[in-house]
Amino acid sequence: MRTKYRLGIDAGGTFTDFVLAEDTGQARLYKALSTPDNPTRAIKEGLKLIGQDLGLSASEIVRECDLCINGTTVGLNALIQHKGGKTGLICTAGHEDSIEIRLGHKEDGYRYDAEYPPAKMLVPRRLRRGVRERIRSDGQVHTPLNEEDVAATCELFLREGIESVAVSLVWSVLDQSHERRAGEIVRKMMPDAAVTLGSELYPQVREYTRTSTSVVNAYLAPIMRAYVEAVDGYFRALGAQHPVRYFQSNGGLSEGAALSDRSVYAINSGPASAPRAGLYVAEPFGTKNVITVDMGGTSFDITLTKDGQTNLNKNIDFLRYRIGVPMIQVETLGAGGGSIGWIDPMGLLQVGPQSAGAVPGPACYGQGGEEPTVSDANLVLGYLNPEGLIGGRLPLDRSCAKAALRRIAEPLGLSIERAAYGMFTIVNSNMAAGIRRVSVERGYDPRDFVLVGAGGATAAHITALAREMGIDTVILPKLASGLCAFGQIISDVKYNVMATAPMRLDTAEAYARLDALFAELEAKGRRQLEADGFGPDRIRIERSIEMRYVGQVHECTVEIGSFPIGGESAEHIKDAFHRRHEQLFTYSERHNTVEVVNIEVTAYGLVEKPAAPQLAEGRDSAAARKGMRDAIFSADGTAVSTQVYDGAILGAGAVVAGPAIIEEETTTIVIEPGWTAALHESGAYRITRDGAL
Repeated sequence: MRTKYRLGIDAGGTFTDFVLAEDTGQARLYKALSTPDNPTRAIKEGLKLIGQDLGLSASEIVRECDLCINGTTVGLNALIQHKGGKTGLICTAGHEDSIEIRLGHKEDGYRYDAEYPPAKMLVPRRLRRGVRERIRSDGQVHTPLNEEDVAATCELFLREGIESVAVSLVWSVLDQSHERRAGEIVRKMMPDAAVTLGSELYPQVREYTRTSTSVVNAYLAPIMRAYVEAVDGYFRALGAQHPVRYFQSNGGLSEGAALSDRSVYAINSGPASAPRAGLYVAEPFGTKNVITVDMGGTSFDITLTKDGQTNLNKNIDFLRYRIGVPMIQVETLGAGGGSIGWIDPMGLLQVGPQSAGAVPGPACYGQGGEEPTVSDANLVLGYLNPEGLIGGRLPLDRSCAKAALRRIAEPLGLSIERAAYGMFTIVNSNMAAGIRRVSVERGYDPRDFVLVGAGGATAAHITALAREMGIDTVILPKLASGLCAFGQIISDVKYNVMATAPMRLDTAEAYARLDALFAELEAKGRRQLEADGFGPDRIRIERSIEMRYVGQVHECTVEIGSFPIGGESAEHIKDAFHRRHEQLFTYSERHNTVEVVNIEVTAYGLVEKPAAPQLAEGRDSAAARKGMRDAIFSADGTAVSTQVYDGAILGAGAVVAGPAIIEEETTTIVIEPGWTAALHESGAYRITRDGAL
């Protein structure tokens, strides 16, 4: 049952965003500096800001929340910085090096680069221990598990101070008995260690993918366990009436205990909610083709949604580690407000991926930063209010920004203003290249999409990005800087339940076996959701199958409905596969036998959504004018006197023509010449290119 509030928290590299949605539909946005060394401190600061605004204590706010949802970069940062738990691997003897051999594969783009260094191993060779056992490819036991090998390995791990253990044995997906017994021994001898069983985490064929996924999960488990315990404990101490939910990289919510066991699902926790939010804000404008871009202080995240469906990645190399579980397809670049400008050995100006982060932050923050950043460039260009960000709570120092930019301007023989516009242009070019990777390089024309802006820094670049991509329409909500946090509060609980099912889809026995496997997975998903408090009327089930033609190496995923699988329905499934194969590869082999490799059930616990916001008409654009400011919109550094508007005064129906700057409390919207913004009653600006149809 809905109570008064719903709270979404998105912890980014520089800022932690808080969106508090009321049962009336009103949504409030707050920002606090992130505290990577102690993430709960940022949550405390955010609740303090909310309390000051509402006149309530943190306890009163939390007790009135039916859902508190947390999206975090803790797991991602631990993987990026290689600061996970000390991990050991138990595998089948002779397979200790599979995660280092990596199927002989180098990441795309480096396949023929002999000097490209190998990936850093999360488990060093001496801590990858083989045990004698063997399950055959038909599921029969060839060599029983040698339990003494497992015990000896545990003794070694205890001496080495291992915090987390991954267990991944050959063909364990067909017979889990060896892995489960090994797990029992580890838990008995190492009761404080986190244990990951590959056949439970990723019960699908491909030994390397399963082992790598298990190792990543085990590596992150101690970090996520400590984080979840700290956050859960903090909210319990405040009197929370419901467990905290955590956002997963598959685009859904889970309880903390589930995320601690499945820490690999936390890797892209923050940006994974962007597609859901992007669709929500685009819905009043009648479009389901959305490219959502989120530029924060550290990174730039891109997701693409076609016809209301966002792509999920499986079996991919992420940060050089193979991960098999489903993840929302997010393209991430080192391009944010804190991205640093520098001159490469060839004397060319570059921007990022290095970032000033939250500490010390951009030079203009006045916290000791000295390197020129994108935020410094935007301040010098006149885009940002020199009085400060976040309603003036974060003052900006223009003299510090100019001093930092001088570091690149003088060596290049440029004025500070031209150097600033150069940084602005280069970071936009980097972001446009990222957008092309998720659109043009995957067969989509970006001109068929609208661009939805998220993140605090995006709005200063959004019309320049749209111009670069040939996109005529931009949607930018007032909540843009906290859109991922908003996406969390309108998302459902989601669990992926998988199994391997190698079979040819050509006999009644195969149909019956496939139907029974799906029923088993669905029952497991329903039990998980029922344990989370969802009744049958709040559960939705989706099915998918990974299929291929006999003789193929790679398969493709086909979404199917929840229906009994028999002769007629199996033909519909095969026809769907043929059509999907044609879509992906331009041909099909309808004469060839189709075989199933893996199956998956996605179980959704449907969460009641907050009411849609409704913006009052308010005052028109003329009444919202707050003065003029020089701003630069061209490479020659020429300043243009630009009208500045107070976004808090603008009401539904207000129209602002560029060049103009609209200052919202947590973001600044730069409307280049040739663009016009109209504020919709849903609280989103629709920005269109002049003359576009």
